[in-house]
Amino acid sequence: MLMSRLNKHHTAKPLLFMLAGLLLSSTALADPLEPESATETTEENSVNIIKSHSFAGIGDPKYPADFEHFDYVNPEAPKGGELRRATIGTYDSFNRYASRGSSAIDSGDLYDPLMIGSLDEIDVYYPLIAEEIEYPANHMWVIFHINPQAKDQSGKAITAEDVKFTFNKFMTEGVPQFRASYSNVKDVEVLDSHRVKFSFEKPARDDIASLVSLSILPKHYWKERDFSEPLSEPPVGTGPYVITEYKMGQSVTYKRNPDYWAKDLPSRLGTLNFDILRYDYYRDTNVALEAFKAGQYDLRIESEAKKWEEDYDIDAVKEGRIVREELKHSEPQPMSAYVFNTQREIFKDRRVRHALNYALDFQWMNSNLFYSQYERNLSYFQNTEYMAEGSPSEDELEILTPIKDKLPKEVFGEVWRPNETDGSGNIRGALRKAMALLRDAGWELKDGKMAHGETGKPFEFEIIYYSPSSERALQPLKRNLERLGITMNLRMLDTSQFINRVRSGDYDMVDRGYQANPYPHRNMPIIWHSDYIESSWNQARVQDPVIDQLVTDIVAHQQQPEELLAYGRAFDRVALWNFYVIPKWHSDHYRVAHWDKFDRPETRPDYDLGIETWWYDKDKAQALKQ
Repeated sequence: MLMSRLNKHHTAKPLLFMLAGLLLSSTALADPLEPESATETTEENSVNIIKSHSFAGIGDPKYPADFEHFDYVNPEAPKGGELRRATIGTYDSFNRYASRGSSAIDSGDLYDPLMIGSLDEIDVYYPLIAEEIEYPANHMWVIFHINPQAKDQSGKAITAEDVKFTFNKFMTEGVPQFRASYSNVKDVEVLDSHRVKFSFEKPARDDIASLVSLSILPKHYWKERDFSEPLSEPPVGTGPYVITEYKMGQSVTYKRNPDYWAKDLPSRLGTLNFDILRYDYYRDTNVALEAFKAGQYDLRIESEAKKWEEDYDIDAVKEGRIVREELKHSEPQPMSAYVFNTQREIFKDRRVRHALNYALDFQWMNSNLFYSQYERNLSYFQNTEYMAEGSPSEDELEILTPIKDKLPKEVFGEVWRPNETDGSGNIRGALRKAMALLRDAGWELKDGKMAHGETGKPFEFEIIYYSPSSERALQPLKRNLERLGITMNLRMLDTSQFINRVRSGDYDMVDRGYQANPYPHRNMPIIWHSDYIESSWNQARVQDPVIDQLVTDIVAHQQQPEELLAYGRAFDRVALWNFYVIPKWHSDHYRVAHWDKFDRPETRPDYDLGIETWWYDKDKAQALKQ
């Protein structure tokens, strides 16, 4: 949904590939437990048929069939006003799903999904375009019942034919990963104008769990257009906001459709409160901050500790015209990191990747650059029960022992943790350990430069990034690597260049990382499996049969909580000891600054900042003008 993207720290929903969550559909469970909230169960040829208002990827839904609204909204929130935001970069297309080009921010959210997730649950979906879901206990098919009131932005009814068209459009003109991930779908059948049925070759609960979030395209608009190509005009969508104004590459304005058919649905009530959402594009984060302080836009989630501590000492903050808040949270955190391209010859050796980890002195950086506002990333499941801790448990050993000969021996000891220093900047001990690892990997120090013992090739590589603020954090790492005789070249790209190089895997190292994982999710194959080696989501370009097997098994155990816990921790342990990244850091609070003309519910959703529930306060706005 459009407003959920307003919070760039949103962690509630696991990574979805484009408009639908992708997975390897050949590894679905045959008979998992069903959610207790299923509203109706019948029998068809001795197979239970479940009909429900909701679908949970894992666990049980919180809200019953007769729920009135989500707990974290104000159902009587007033509508109106404008929320202005900023973003960095540029854009040249309104097609979020094109194979090339840079799309306008939130342009993918012009399309509503079949069902919509709540922000206080993980991977649980409720009615939107589909008012009901129906499937057998063996998960051989699923029927979506389309709400008869559903309409697209032109006022045309959304029908089962639109759903079938959308799926086929992605299968024929979308990226190859979509076709590979949904290869288990053998047929899509329109039963009538309000029912569409997906049938599977094999039991496929995980395909169902992905299809619920399929965003629906209007057939009448897209049938004659090439879905893989950029779009120079705002499209007709199915969501609550339409693009009314834009300057290509500079700004885009979304206006709430007053006739939006779903505005009073329980899953929408209390959200979509702003009439206007406007984004202005800036090339530089410093310029964007000055524009905010000058009142050019309304709300900013500050990502840089230095700016937060030093650059908000202005009259507008002191006088309360700008509200500056630190909002604590304990949400799952992304593995932001410097990611190795393990297909590059220089980084194929695990010992080399391990060595470079010793060159990042987080304790010094946190104290001297970040005002001690951060904590180090330790896991691909940061702040969840799936973080690997200590030595492997018996359940983990049951998973890991049969493949012991394919794993680093360290996996069976204590879990890897990044090197800690005293924060003084003296890391000679850490660099000695790095040097020993490099020597073992065949590298030698010659005349102050690290070179390969056999080829004589110098140890030199490039890291790419797109934000000017990245360089401040990279410089200390660059200096420490120079002490090892290693040259790290810093290359800042504009956003279009950055996206293109990431898509093509054209980098030695990238300043990026992995989205937060609230649990070991069914979409993990597109991030880690060898079948997706050419996917830009497989940032480390991992091609490892052990990782392949672990993520495949994770998909297969989605509905078995104890087994999933063990598989998640086992994966985390193996991935950490393979050193695919140099972990960066995270904060345990949101840094939010906004001009004082908004209000919000007392309750914040568990897995989101919840800006989509805010509203424009006319009295505050008037007082601010005065």
